[in-house]
Amino acid sequence: MRDKPKRTRIQQKNIETILEAALEVFSQFGFRGTTLDQIAQTAGLSKPNLLYYFPSKEAIHVELLSELMDTWLDPLREMDADGEPIPEILDYVDRKLEMSRDYPRESRLFANEILQGAPRIEEAIKGELKELVDEKAAVISGWISAGKIAPVDPYHLIFSIWSLTQHYADFEVQVQWVLADRSKTSFEDAKAYLDQLFTKMLRP
Repeated sequence: MRDKPKRTRIQQKNIETILEAALEVFSQFGFRGTTLDQIAQTAGLSKPNLLYYFPSKEAIHVELLSELMDTWLDPLREMDADGEPIPEILDYVDRKLEMSRDYPRESRLFANEILQGAPRIEEAIKGELKELVDEKAAVISGWISAGKIAPVDPYHLIFSIWSLTQHYADFEVQVQWVLADRSKTSFEDAKAYLDQLFTKMLRP
Protein backbone atom coordinates (compact mmCIF):
# COMPACT_ATOMS: atom_id res chain seq x y z
CA MET A 1 0.00 0.00 0.00
CA ARG A 2 1.34 3.43 -0.94
CA ASP A 3 1.74 6.04 1.73
CA LYS A 4 -0.38 9.16 1.40
CA PRO A 5 1.50 12.04 -0.22
CA LYS A 6 3.12 14.29 2.34
CA ARG A 7 1.38 17.64 2.67
CA THR A 8 3.31 20.79 1.92
CA ARG A 9 3.51 23.54 4.51
CA ILE A 10 1.00 25.60 2.53
CA GLN A 11 -1.42 22.68 2.25
CA GLN A 12 -1.22 21.99 5.97
CA LYS A 13 -1.77 25.67 6.75
CA ASN A 14 -4.84 25.79 4.47
CA ILE A 15 -6.30 22.66 6.05
CA GLU A 16 -5.86 24.12 9.53
CA THR A 17 -7.43 27.39 8.36
CA ILE A 18 -10.43 25.54 6.92
CA LEU A 19 -10.94 23.47 10.07
CA GLU A 20 -10.68 26.54 12.31
CA ALA A 21 -13.23 28.39 10.15
CA ALA A 22 -15.51 25.35 10.06
CA LEU A 23 -15.38 25.03 13.84
CA GLU A 24 -16.46 28.64 14.19
CA VAL A 25 -19.36 28.26 11.74
CA PHE A 26 -20.54 24.80 12.81
CA SER A 27 -20.53 25.80 16.49
CA GLN A 28 -22.82 28.73 15.68
CA PHE A 29 -25.18 27.25 13.11
CA GLY A 30 -24.91 23.48 13.51
CA PHE A 31 -24.36 21.06 10.66
CA ARG A 32 -27.65 21.69 8.88
CA GLY A 33 -27.42 25.47 9.14
CA THR A 34 -23.86 25.65 7.80
CA THR A 35 -22.91 25.93 4.14
CA LEU A 36 -19.61 25.46 2.33
CA ASP A 37 -19.84 29.08 1.19
CA GLN A 38 -19.94 30.22 4.84
CA ILE A 39 -16.90 28.11 5.72
CA ALA A 40 -14.96 29.31 2.68
CA GLN A 41 -15.78 32.95 3.41
CA THR A 42 -14.76 32.61 7.08
CA ALA A 43 -11.54 30.87 6.02
CA GLY A 44 -10.77 33.56 3.47
CA LEU A 45 -10.57 30.99 0.69
CA SER A 46 -12.53 30.41 -2.49
CA LYS A 47 -15.04 27.57 -2.50
CA PRO A 48 -13.10 25.67 -5.23
CA ASN A 49 -9.96 25.98 -3.10
CA LEU A 50 -11.81 24.60 -0.09
CA LEU A 51 -13.15 21.69 -2.16
CA TYR A 52 -9.59 20.85 -3.19
CA TYR A 53 -8.93 19.84 0.42
CA PHE A 54 -12.33 18.52 1.47
CA PRO A 55 -14.89 17.05 -0.95
CA SER A 56 -17.95 18.01 1.13
CA LYS A 57 -19.30 19.78 4.18
CA GLU A 58 -19.72 16.38 5.84
CA ALA A 59 -16.05 15.52 5.29
CA ILE A 60 -15.03 18.68 7.15
CA HIS A 61 -17.50 17.97 9.95
CA VAL A 62 -16.31 14.37 10.36
CA GLU A 63 -12.68 15.54 10.49
CA LEU A 64 -13.49 18.00 13.26
CA LEU A 65 -15.47 15.45 15.26
CA SER A 66 -12.74 12.83 14.89
CA GLU A 67 -10.16 15.25 16.27
CA LEU A 68 -12.54 16.27 19.05
CA MET A 69 -13.34 12.78 20.32
CA ASP A 70 -9.91 12.14 21.82
CA THR A 71 -9.88 15.57 23.47
CA TRP A 72 -13.38 14.93 24.78
CA LEU A 73 -12.49 11.60 26.40
CA ASP A 74 -9.11 12.54 27.86
CA PRO A 75 -10.46 14.04 31.14
CA LEU A 76 -12.32 10.81 31.96
CA ARG A 77 -9.35 8.65 30.98
CA GLU A 78 -7.31 10.44 33.65
CA MET A 79 -9.56 9.24 36.49
CA ASP A 80 -7.24 6.92 38.44
CA ALA A 81 -8.73 3.80 40.02
CA ASP A 82 -5.87 3.75 42.55
CA GLY A 83 -6.39 7.36 43.63
CA GLU A 84 -8.51 8.77 46.43
CA PRO A 85 -12.12 8.58 45.16
CA ILE A 86 -13.54 11.99 46.03
CA PRO A 87 -10.43 13.93 44.89
CA GLU A 88 -10.34 11.87 41.69
CA ILE A 89 -13.97 12.67 40.92
CA LEU A 90 -13.53 16.36 41.80
CA ASP A 91 -10.46 16.51 39.56
CA TYR A 92 -12.58 15.09 36.73
CA VAL A 93 -15.25 17.73 37.36
CA ASP A 94 -12.59 20.44 37.28
CA ARG A 95 -11.07 19.10 34.04
CA LYS A 96 -14.48 19.06 32.37
CA LEU A 97 -15.18 22.60 33.56
CA GLU A 98 -11.82 23.72 32.20
CA MET A 99 -12.76 22.20 28.83
CA SER A 100 -15.95 24.26 28.81
CA ARG A 101 -13.90 27.36 29.54
CA ASP A 102 -11.14 26.63 27.01
CA TYR A 103 -13.08 24.84 24.24
CA PRO A 104 -16.62 26.27 24.14
CA ARG A 105 -16.93 25.97 20.35
CA GLU A 106 -15.88 22.33 20.44
CA SER A 107 -18.43 21.65 23.16
CA ARG A 108 -21.21 23.21 21.10
CA LEU A 109 -20.10 21.29 18.00
CA PHE A 110 -20.37 18.03 19.95
CA ALA A 111 -23.71 19.01 21.50
CA ASN A 112 -25.18 19.91 18.10
CA GLU A 113 -24.10 16.55 16.70
CA ILE A 114 -25.74 14.68 19.60
CA LEU A 115 -28.96 16.70 19.26
CA GLN A 116 -29.16 15.56 15.63
CA GLY A 117 -28.90 11.91 16.67
CA ALA A 118 -25.11 11.65 16.30
CA PRO A 119 -25.22 10.39 12.69
CA ARG A 120 -21.52 11.10 12.09
CA ILE A 121 -20.10 9.79 15.40
CA GLU A 122 -22.57 7.05 16.26
CA GLU A 123 -19.92 4.32 16.06
CA ALA A 124 -17.53 6.24 18.31
CA ILE A 125 -20.24 6.76 20.93
CA LYS A 126 -21.36 3.13 20.83
CA GLY A 127 -17.74 1.99 20.87
CA GLU A 128 -14.94 4.08 22.35
CA LEU A 129 -17.06 6.40 24.50
CA LYS A 130 -19.31 3.66 25.90
CA GLU A 131 -16.34 1.40 26.67
CA LEU A 132 -14.60 4.17 28.59
CA VAL A 133 -17.75 5.10 30.54
CA ASP A 134 -18.35 1.41 31.38
CA GLU A 135 -14.76 1.15 32.62
CA LYS A 136 -14.97 4.22 34.85
CA ALA A 137 -18.46 3.31 36.10
CA ALA A 138 -16.96 0.02 37.27
CA VAL A 139 -14.23 1.95 39.10
CA ILE A 140 -16.84 4.13 40.83
CA SER A 141 -18.86 1.02 41.74
CA GLY A 142 -15.73 -0.43 43.33
CA TRP A 143 -15.27 2.69 45.44
CA ILE A 144 -18.91 2.44 46.55
CA SER A 145 -18.55 -1.23 47.46
CA ALA A 146 -15.46 -0.39 49.50
CA GLY A 147 -17.43 2.27 51.41
CA LYS A 148 -15.17 5.06 50.14
CA ILE A 149 -17.99 7.15 48.66
CA ALA A 150 -21.74 7.31 49.13
CA PRO A 151 -23.89 4.92 47.07
CA VAL A 152 -24.82 6.65 43.82
CA ASP A 153 -25.59 5.41 40.33
CA PRO A 154 -22.17 5.59 38.60
CA TYR A 155 -23.58 6.27 35.14
CA HIS A 156 -25.89 9.05 36.28
CA LEU A 157 -23.04 10.54 38.30
CA ILE A 158 -21.00 10.80 35.09
CA PHE A 159 -24.01 12.17 33.18
CA SER A 160 -24.56 14.81 35.87
CA ILE A 161 -20.92 15.88 35.66
CA TRP A 162 -21.27 16.25 31.89
CA SER A 163 -24.44 18.32 32.14
CA LEU A 164 -23.27 20.54 35.01
CA THR A 165 -19.94 21.39 33.37
CA GLN A 166 -20.84 21.54 29.66
CA HIS A 167 -23.69 23.93 30.43
CA TYR A 168 -21.13 26.72 30.78
CA ALA A 169 -20.02 26.23 27.17
CA ASP A 170 -23.25 25.20 25.47
CA PHE A 171 -25.24 28.04 27.10
CA GLU A 172 -22.33 30.48 27.38
CA VAL A 173 -24.29 33.54 26.26
CA GLN A 174 -27.08 32.89 28.76
CA VAL A 175 -24.57 32.42 31.59
CA GLN A 176 -22.72 35.62 30.70
CA TRP A 177 -25.89 37.71 30.53
CA VAL A 178 -27.29 36.40 33.81
CA LEU A 179 -23.96 36.89 35.61
CA ALA A 180 -23.09 40.22 33.97
CA ASP A 181 -23.03 42.12 37.27
CA ARG A 182 -21.05 39.52 39.24
CA SER A 183 -17.52 40.39 40.37
CA LYS A 184 -16.08 36.90 39.77
CA THR A 185 -15.97 35.00 36.52
CA SER A 186 -18.59 32.29 36.11
CA PHE A 187 -15.89 29.58 36.05
CA GLU A 188 -14.39 30.58 39.40
CA ASP A 189 -17.83 30.47 40.99
CA ALA A 190 -18.77 27.29 39.14
CA LYS A 191 -15.69 25.41 40.33
CA ALA A 192 -16.30 26.34 43.97
CA TYR A 193 -19.98 25.43 43.71
CA LEU A 194 -19.47 22.10 41.91
CA ASP A 195 -16.67 21.03 44.25
CA GLN A 196 -18.96 21.71 47.22
CA LEU A 197 -21.93 19.98 45.57
CA PHE A 198 -20.12 16.77 44.66
CA THR A 199 -18.14 16.62 47.90
CA LYS A 200 -21.35 16.71 49.95
CA MET A 201 -23.07 14.21 47.69
CA LEU A 202 -20.21 11.70 47.61
CA ARG A 203 -19.05 11.84 51.23
CA PRO A 204 -19.83 8.42 52.83
